[in-house]
Amino acid sequence: MANSYPISGNEPVLNYAPRSPEREALRAELTAQKNACRDIPAVVNGQSLYGRTTTPVRAPHDHERVLANLYHGDRETCSAAIDAALAAQREWSNWSLQERSAVFEKAADLLAGPWRARMNAATMLGQSKTCYQAEIDSACELIDFLRLNVQFAHEIAQMQPRHAPGVRNRTEYRPLEGFVYAVTPFNFTAIGGNLAIAPALMGNTVLWKPAATASLSNYLFMELLEAAGLPPGVINFVPGDPVEISNVALNHAALAGVHFTGSTAVFDSMWGEVGRNIARYRAYPRLVGETGGKDFVLAHRSADVDALAVALVRGAFEYQGQKCSAASRAYIPASLWPAVKTRLVAMVKSIKMGDVCDFANFMGAVIDKRAFDRIRSYIYRAREDAQAEVLVGGQCDDRSGYFIEPTVIEVKDARHALMENEIFGPVLAVYVYQDSQWDEVLQLVDGTSAYALTGAVFASERAAIQQAGQALRFAAGNFYINDKPTGAVVGQQPFGGARRSGTNDKAGSALNLLRWVSPRTVKETSAPPHDYTYAHMNK
Repeated sequence: MANSYPISGNEPVLNYAPRSPEREALRAELTAQKNACRDIPAVVNGQSLYGRTTTPVRAPHDHERVLANLYHGDRETCSAAIDAALAAQREWSNWSLQERSAVFEKAADLLAGPWRARMNAATMLGQSKTCYQAEIDSACELIDFLRLNVQFAHEIAQMQPRHAPGVRNRTEYRPLEGFVYAVTPFNFTAIGGNLAIAPALMGNTVLWKPAATASLSNYLFMELLEAAGLPPGVINFVPGDPVEISNVALNHAALAGVHFTGSTAVFDSMWGEVGRNIARYRAYPRLVGETGGKDFVLAHRSADVDALAVALVRGAFEYQGQKCSAASRAYIPASLWPAVKTRLVAMVKSIKMGDVCDFANFMGAVIDKRAFDRIRSYIYRAREDAQAEVLVGGQCDDRSGYFIEPTVIEVKDARHALMENEIFGPVLAVYVYQDSQWDEVLQLVDGTSAYALTGAVFASERAAIQQAGQALRFAAGNFYINDKPTGAVVGQQPFGGARRSGTNDKAGSALNLLRWVSPRTVKETSAPPHDYTYAHMNK
């Protein structure tokens, strides 16, 4: 069937070159937001609610700077948000897909235009992203979710059954019955937004619990949605204690689904709670989650050394390695290792790290003190470990910001903790294997980690690429050939992994949106029979 909805392209990435208009606009917005401390309330049924408990929102690279005061929602706020969502669903779900789409298309246009610098500045300051990392996240990826989700939803609507003589059939893509609980992470503003808007586009109403450390950019996006015409109650924004809010949401009989990105342990606990409560729900909740990763880069002896080294640096250290897709374990053949090591160490030594308002910096700070302490502990243990050698980096300094140098550690044991555990920071573990062990290393890569999110293979020999693709078929939901394992683009590389990395429902595609509908099949017969008997019954 022909597509009746115009196909959207991906939002162009601005380069922020010196003296460019976007650079000047962003600098002005950074100055304004650095010098203002705003309040972030809960938003329930379109009303701002200021709780009794507050948390300062600090810039990770300048942790004495308070950007905002975050007001926590409590159990009563959460219950009110659920009531608002349930009350809003009937009218919202009765809007046509075209009418709902218009809200998100307007939001995309606002974000691509007057809100772009505002959202990027908030992401830079609150989450310590460089201007490029903010641009590809809180501008381009979020715009792509807003626009391309609309296209995917229209494609789903066109998935209709066949007719028969005298019978007309159709499928209605209804929303789920109840509310969707969206729990969002700190590391991508776009993920935070998409986890709320994807179910809403399909007619659902949402309770959105943002990460406190991303609350500034997430709250601005909530304001953007309101400016675009989102009706009150469709998305209810409730920051606060995650345990308290989840206890209310997961124990409510009207829970229709969970849209989650975060740690595997937290998703496990939520899944367990849903299982314990299964008999009390009105319907079986949909559970959609993207969790951890221990993402690999595997090099064959035919790999391009320069391309490999650049992919390791960008894949491991962009946004301080705080991407679920970040390269954190690498397998390099002994014949290439001397050249790769020389290039890798030299590039890492040249990396500039500091305040993201200085556009010359490649890296900022890790998100908070807890992350800093966890990542530092891995590095400090490696220094004392005979099976590990810190090749470059490894310095940690939290005096003014939570700064951890990009760190490369060579390990002698392929099953070392650095090769197995998710660190979620700027630490790359490297294992060097003998060229003749290629077949064994394929099995090693597949079997070492419990996760299966992203992975990359570098090779010039096509046979090696084909072999790796087959051997690692289930080791990564997003598999890259001669490229870093990060940077999935909406509509081009739908994102998600399996095993302990989540439910692999592929954000950035129609597959994710299908999880937020409950189809109804309608059969209409033009001339129904008036006699119950069949021909074979006649004498």
